[in-house]
Amino acid sequence: MSIAVLIMAGGSGERFWPLSTKEKPKQLLKLIDSERSLIRMTVDRVLPLTDISRVFIATNSIQAPAVKEELPDLPEGNIIIEPAFKDTAAAIGFGTTVIESIYPNSTIVVLASDHLIKNEENFIKRVKTAVETAENQNAIVTLGIKPTYPETGYGYLETNECYVGEPAKVVKFCEKPALDIAKEYVSGGRHLWNSGMFIFKSSVIIDAFKTYLPGHFNILESIAKLGKEMRNPDNSELKNLFAGFEKISVDFGIMEKYDNTMVIPVDFGWNDIGSYPALADVFPKNDKGSVIRNANVNEVSSSGNIVIGSGTRKISLLGVTDFVVVDTNDNLLICSKLEAQNIKKLI
Repeated sequence: MSIAVLIMAGGSGERFWPLSTKEKPKQLLKLIDSERSLIRMTVDRVLPLTDISRVFIATNSIQAPAVKEELPDLPEGNIIIEPAFKDTAAAIGFGTTVIESIYPNSTIVVLASDHLIKNEENFIKRVKTAVETAENQNAIVTLGIKPTYPETGYGYLETNECYVGEPAKVVKFCEKPALDIAKEYVSGGRHLWNSGMFIFKSSVIIDAFKTYLPGHFNILESIAKLGKEMRNPDNSELKNLFAGFEKISVDFGIMEKYDNTMVIPVDFGWNDIGSYPALADVFPKNDKGSVIRNANVNEVSSSGNIVIGSGTRKISLLGVTDFVVVDTNDNLLICSKLEAQNIKKLI
């Protein structure tokens, strides 16, 4: 067994406030399944790939206690606590360094902790293809989502040919596009949404750090020399080393530069649930086109709303369209769907 899974579980808890907080961000919420949090769903999803002992969570000291509570079957030593947030290049480099110290020569599958995958059997099938591609071709592999509409909030991957399940060379990483460009991407058939899921051999990503982010590589080498103390987020030397990381994403730092980045086009019902309006793609709507969760709602001359209640009081809407209403014991959020991406302004 060569596969290890690194699940990224940071986050500020802003996009789903007031349901989420800094201590309990989106991945720790039972947002989709009333019995399981998003991070629990993510861990369960990968168990057909590898043993729970080879599943690692990258998080921070603020959220680590809640992660431990949510995943009691995960070995406590598999929770990797970063001393500081330095973006995904540092997080993936640090996680790889820890995994390499325990399970040398692993093939690492990097996943987000808060994505929804509807067809999990298909997900496992595509990840296995990605693992084979990473191992046989020394490639860094990503999973690209076949776009179903011209989304402007995602980055895109350009390919020469694009067939579901078949590895393709990534020609170009494309920034979040304007609507007219996004329409061209979808109609052209050669562009995929960048899911942020990556698969690589540990030796390949370490060499990539050495070539494209030598500053990160040197710091990671020093961190590896700390031995078991690299697992102690309070270690002063680790903190000092972490402070030296340039704050840069793995996409910008490595993926866009690496000469053998491959993508597997996939179609397993992916949704990153980036904000409240995304719930309209997940849950069934009532006869007024609204999504109602845990709430007794009376809608009059109202439609297209998303209402999440605390289950304690009735919510009445009159003449309200395309709004988000979230009622918790401590806060009441009312905003338009258009402003849902800007909830952090309230915090």
